Amino acid sequence: MHPTYELTDAGDRYFDGLADKFSRSLYQAPRGELRLAMLDYLLPQMLHLQAQPVLDVGGGLGQLSGWFAARGHTVSMTEPSHDMLAHAKAWHAEQEAAAVWPPGQLRYVEAPLQALTSQAPGPWPLITCHAVLEWLGHPEQALQTLATLLAPGGQLSLMVFNRDALRFSNVVKGNYQKALSGQLEGKGKRQRLTPISPVTHDEICQWVGQNGLHIESVAGIRIFQDYVRQAPEKASDQATLLALEKQYCQQDPHWRLGRYLLYTVTKPEADV
Repeated sequence: MHPTYELTDAGDRYFDGLADKFSRSLYQAPRGELRLAMLDYLLPQMLHLQAQPVLDVGGGLGQLSGWFAARGHTVSMTEPSHDMLAHAKAWHAEQEAAAVWPPGQLRYVEAPLQALTSQAPGPWPLITCHAVLEWLGHPEQALQTLATLLAPGGQLSLMVFNRDALRFSNVVKGNYQKALSGQLEGKGKRQRLTPISPVTHDEICQWVGQNGLHIESVAGIRIFQDYVRQAPEKASDQATLLALEKQYCQQDPHWRLGRYLLYTVTKPEADV
């Protein structure tokens, strides 16, 4: 079993022992609420959803898998962290008991992305991989694996932590030397949640092209929220900020500074 709070032998970061902190820091906070609200807004626009089976890679606490299950998709959720997967299963069981979706919509694979070519080979018509690449030692290889798992004509919903936004945020916070040196990556130690492999839009474009895939659309998530001087406290201000995020998330130049970049990537149909 991998040591808690340390990188794996492959250089990846798992979150065993951190499920509660992850939940508090990322989802029980305004930034997490806004991220989920933006996904709820963008995914139906950016994907062709026809209740097709979904492979949710690195599903974490299970929110995205639940989102698809509630919309009629059968979902195979993969997650290497036993703690995160247990948290997701418990929450999914509550949702199923409340009839949010019928029994049997979800199955689980406790495995890292690198093992999915054997443990969940597909090919899959729809793959989601949100906020995973930035926690891997070799994100370029991970995208190659995802391309292998994707069916011809299939869609990959890919969300990554934006390195350019991380630099901009450090400047706003006064961390000038850190931004100037370009040493933005987290170390993957202790309970820190700074990604170890933040990526740029140019890198994603390069890797997508190298694997014979195509970017259909892109949007920025949290394009304003991380830079406001004072977080909105009133519900009306929070609603206005969300409206701003929705209005400009796909417009140049704003989407480029989203804390996360959300892509729809497609694989060409097989030659007949």
